[in-house]
Formats: sequence, structure tokens, C-alpha cells
Amino acid sequence: MSAWLQQLWYGRDRAPFWLRPLAALYGALAAKRRRQYRQGDKTVWQAPVPVVVVGNISVGGTGKTPLTQALCTWLVEQGWRPGIVSRGYGGRSDHYPLRVEEHTAASACGDEPLLLAQTTGCPVVVDPDRARAARHLLANTDCNLILSDDGLQHYALGRDVEIAVVDGERGLGNGALMPAGPLREPASRLDEVDLVVINGGDWMHPGAHRMTLLPGPVRRLDGTEADISPGPVHGLAGIGNPQRFFRTLHQLGYQPQEHPLPDHHQIRAEDLEFGDPLPLIMTAKDAVKCRAFASDNRYYLPVNAELPAQFFQQLAARLRAVADKGC
Repeated sequence: MSAWLQQLWYGRDRAPFWLRPLAALYGALAAKRRRQYRQGDKTVWQAPVPVVVVGNISVGGTGKTPLTQALCTWLVEQGWRPGIVSRGYGGRSDHYPLRVEEHTAASACGDEPLLLAQTTGCPVVVDPDRARAARHLLANTDCNLILSDDGLQHYALGRDVEIAVVDGERGLGNGALMPAGPLREPASRLDEVDLVVINGGDWMHPGAHRMTLLPGPVRRLDGTEADISPGPVHGLAGIGNPQRFFRTLHQLGYQPQEHPLPDHHQIRAEDLEFGDPLPLIMTAKDAVKCRAFASDNRYYLPVNAELPAQFFQQLAARLRAVADKGC
């Protein structure tokens, strides 16, 4: 996201008047598309197992990936066998559906699906057509629940539970639809989902659950734990809100030279070289893209999502209701 858009969408000023008609047109087209699915003019495929969608109504990172990781852990503990479907944003494959394995290239599947495949132990399939990805999962694995990552607006895949994630530091920005603001759908869409999760910050929404991202120990790119003393480091983040990552490094006692990159940036070897011997700490999402070529002295900081018990209680109740209907 450009600095101009960042200021426009999340600053205090209203969007320029010439963008407002474009936002109105975007909103009308998005509403028409959704209405076509709801009225049956476009086909919705409903899986024979529960489908839980994790997404957001704004552009950019909000914390969906750590939430999906936490959901996988909890679902397995409850006896479910979840499988994950994703668009695979940032990747390009010569065939779909693409089953993501531990050593699949991030350039083919996208960084987030690869991170999920490596950390959850759950089967992951990417496909621009998420319904096709879900059918592939059901035909080739024993999963009995589908998690759709970043699929809130992919209405071709029917869903039983919708979870919307909001960055609590940035909220909904100026509240305008694209391109005047960061919203993919109107703010009222949050009133329709089953659960709203707010990632840190102070932004509020009635009935929402607050999620905290807790940093784990710094690790080498091979996953082994490392001992990096507090002090000067390079910090690299190609995520939707890189400042969140840099603040975390500061809180841990590091003094990072900040190197923000665009979300889903395809990292090259030269992106990791800064002409000095300082260690480089990056996000886990960035680490999966450069393990094959990164030199020593390169590390990543994993984060784990912590959610209140009430969130999981409400999710369990919703899944029981779905099971009672015979999904």
C-alpha cells in the first residue's frame, strides 16, 4: 500500500470528492454481486461438512493468519479434522487446485498458505475458486471441516460460520469503500457475521472479542530457537501493518532499523542485505519465502494468537447448531 493511500485511508481527512463516485459505484457493484448469490442468480456450493470463513471487510492485513492457526489448534483439540482453503494471494501456479506441502514454493502457493501448511499440520489447498479447493480437500483428505482463509467475500462457497477480523489499531480507517477508503464492504457487514475479532488496539465493536498476538522466541530460519540479545537489529516486514511488527521488536528490547515491504512482497536475496553484520529479524510470513537463499544471521519472530474463552464457547455453540442441522 502506498504512503498516499495509507494517509488517505487511515488519516483524519475525508477522501477527495472525485473518489466518492467511484466508491459509490464499487459499493453498488459489490452489493449487486452479493445479492445475486443470495437470490440464487449465481451458484453457491454448499459443502457436506461445516465451513468456517475467516476474513475481513477491509484491505490489508488484520491478523487472519495467526487467528487461523489458533483455530486449527482448537478445532483439532475438539476432535475436528480441519482442512484449509485459500486464494493463495501472491502466488501463481500452473495448475489448480494446488495442494500445499511443506516445501511448496511460496511463489506458487502464496506466503500465507505455505505458513499455514508448515505450522498447523492441516491439509491446505489453494485455488482462486475456493469451492473447487474445498471439493478437492474432501475428495483427497479425511477432513470434516473446511476453514476458508480470507474468504468472506467469496460467496460462491457457502458458509456456516463467518468470522471477521479487524485491526484494532487502524479500525475501519475513514469508513469509506474502495477506492476512497479501505473497505471491501460497508461497516454494517460486521453486524451480519457470527463473530468479530479485534486484533489489539482500542477500536471497539459491540460483542467483539479482543485478540492479542504474543511473540514467541526468535528462531532461525530452520525453525530452531535462537538467542539474539536485545540491541540494534534490522527489522523486515512485508505485511499489511508493518509498524505493528516493528513496535513488537521495540517492546522486546530490540532497536530495529525498519525495513517495511509491501504485503506479500516476493523477497529476493538482495532485500536481505544491508552492508553490515547486524542480525535481521523478519516476520514468520516473510521467512517462508527466503529460507532457500537467506544467509546466516537471518531470523524470524513467530506470534501466537491469544483469544478469550468466550470466543471459543460461542464458536463451539455455533458448530453444534450446524451439526444439529445435519451439515
